[in-house]
Formats: sequence, C-alpha cells, structure tokens
Amino acid sequence: MSKERKKYWNMTSDELAKATQEFDQEGVAETFGAMTPKAEAAWRMARRKQPRGRSRAGRTVKVVSVGIEANLLERADRLARKRHISRAKLVEEGLKSILAENGA
Repeated sequence: MSKERKKYWNMTSDELAKATQEFDQEGVAETFGAMTPKAEAAWRMARRKQPRGRSRAGRTVKVVSVGIEANLLERADRLARKRHISRAKLVEEGLKSILAENGA
C-alpha cells in the first residue's frame, strides 16, 4: 500500500520545493519512451472529437435552458428520485404525454 502524501497546501516552503523539484528540470520530454499500445489507445480515445449534443438510442439530444418555478422543480425532482429516473427523463416523459394527448 502506498504511503499517503501530505497535501501541497499543508507543506512548508522547503517541503514544497523538495516535492516539486522534478518540475524544475528542462528537457524532460527526451526521457520519455514510446507509448505502450494500451496507453496509445487511451490517448486516441481522449483525443477523439465528441459530437455536439448527447446521443440516446440513436437520437441526437439537444440541451436547452428552461426557466421553471423553484417549487415546481423541487416537486419534479422528488418524483424523479421516487421513480429512480433522471430529471431529464421525467421532463421527456411529461412532454411526450402532453404531446400525445394533443395529437402532436
């Protein structure tokens, strides 16, 4: 098990200088080796450009900002927690219900 290190903000000036002395060196890039296949795969995944919006079940989801009365939002959040669904899912179900009632 690794030894737990002291937080930087709790160190004295001397302790901080010793803990960060590795960052004072120049040209450390030359000391690095080639990436392992696993590290390269992780790097490629991190570099992949993310599409706009969120995708759910093959649909693109748009994020919108809507003003909702605080009391109404609290009630909605309680219901969402009770039903074990997200707030977004609750709003989605509500909109679908209203649209279906109105034939839209």
